[in-house]
Amino acid sequence: MFLGLDLGTSELKALLLSDRHQVIATARAPLTVQRPQPLWSEQDPADWWKALESVMDQLHASHPQALAQLRGIGLSGQMHGATLLDREDRVLRPAILWNDGRSGPQCERLTRDVPQLSAITGNLAMPGFTAPKLQWVREHEPEVFARTARVLLPKDWLRLILTGEAISDMSDAAGTLWLDVGKRDWSDRMLAATGLTRAHMPRLVEGSAVSTFVTPGLCARWGLPADVPVAGGAGDNAASAVGMGLVRPGEGFVSLGTSGVVFVSGAAFQPNPQQALHAFCHALPERWHVMSVMLSAASAVSWAARNLGFENEAALLAAASTLDASAQDRAPLFLPYLSGERSPHNNPLATGAWIGLRAEHGREQLAYAVAEGVGFGLLDGLRTIPPQDPPLHTLSLVGGGSRSAWWAQLLADIFGLTLTVHQDSETGGAMGAARLAWLATGASVDTVCVTPPVRQSFAADAARGARLALRHARFRDLYPALQA
Repeated sequence: MFLGLDLGTSELKALLLSDRHQVIATARAPLTVQRPQPLWSEQDPADWWKALESVMDQLHASHPQALAQLRGIGLSGQMHGATLLDREDRVLRPAILWNDGRSGPQCERLTRDVPQLSAITGNLAMPGFTAPKLQWVREHEPEVFARTARVLLPKDWLRLILTGEAISDMSDAAGTLWLDVGKRDWSDRMLAATGLTRAHMPRLVEGSAVSTFVTPGLCARWGLPADVPVAGGAGDNAASAVGMGLVRPGEGFVSLGTSGVVFVSGAAFQPNPQQALHAFCHALPERWHVMSVMLSAASAVSWAARNLGFENEAALLAAASTLDASAQDRAPLFLPYLSGERSPHNNPLATGAWIGLRAEHGREQLAYAVAEGVGFGLLDGLRTIPPQDPPLHTLSLVGGGSRSAWWAQLLADIFGLTLTVHQDSETGGAMGAARLAWLATGASVDTVCVTPPVRQSFAADAARGARLALRHARFRDLYPALQA
């Protein structure tokens, strides 16, 4: 039995997996984000621990026998978050999250101070990354920075509480801007640029390796065997790839979570920082991946549902699906940059908009524009990914947005690719964390990283794709026009 813990932005998920690939149980605990100032996004790490206690207590109450047979734990989590600790490992301030946009000026400074930044990290300096967040703290909260003895990513703070040790994995560390991604090691040059050293960093392990063990007290509390190993784990997207079995070169997925991601696995380090593409270590040794990221995907649909008076996201998408082709073509265009944007614009100050509004438009067309605009933003990111050999023809679809068959078909038509939805696709991060725990026991990649059965497949429609291409061309012209 293997346990995957996935610390997301809106909830913490737990998943128990058998060695026959059966999901035995899941548990969830909600989380909220605090936005005390414009561009800020924070969470209290204490809430992560409360959420972990909640899911573990749920599993202990419902499946004590499964927990008693646990062979390993894997961790997955939201990337880039800055959790600052003092010498006694006390949290110094709320964690600054991946979608926090305050550190734009610090990104400019890092780029000036380290001309080799992109060559070392494979990425541009963006406010989402961890290093510029620390530079912001250094400049705006010097007393906090002076007391900072350790910086941990969100899932690695949970590991510290579970095990007493500060450890991270390659895939999550690659999102800090402190890692030499090609060498899979901390970069002294990048650390020095933010006033830090290796002493501030956790020890690094591969995602499929044993990192350490759960403390005896917690094993007793939840009825776990003694000395349960904790795998290195992964950042959320690399974990999702493992959970979907997409770890071989050329395999990838589109994720419709709070953010939107196009992810493709590779056997080599393939940076393309000029177009704000992320090049990170994968969760498995000697593998990398590329990833385009938009900051508002399913979260844009949630925002529109609230403000347009729909009961929920599903109701919004259902209303959008009622439009015929003519009504779709007359709909306004929507720029989905509600929290700034990463790929391909790298602009934390980018803003969203409906363009082309007329009195004839009802909320159904506004809803359609939002779903389509997210698709267009994802397509812009897809086009930043280097050409693959063989070319991409199919991507898996994961995340909460994958529940809508209508939206999945729209995205397939926009991309000109076949999209597949797999069994258990919504548990990708937690499933991947559980599989990394399984790999850490010595199991082979071929045994563990299998692709779940396809539940539904969406082939691109060429005629609809041609119509959407015309609207996408207009969409592409809007961002530079509005930024001028």
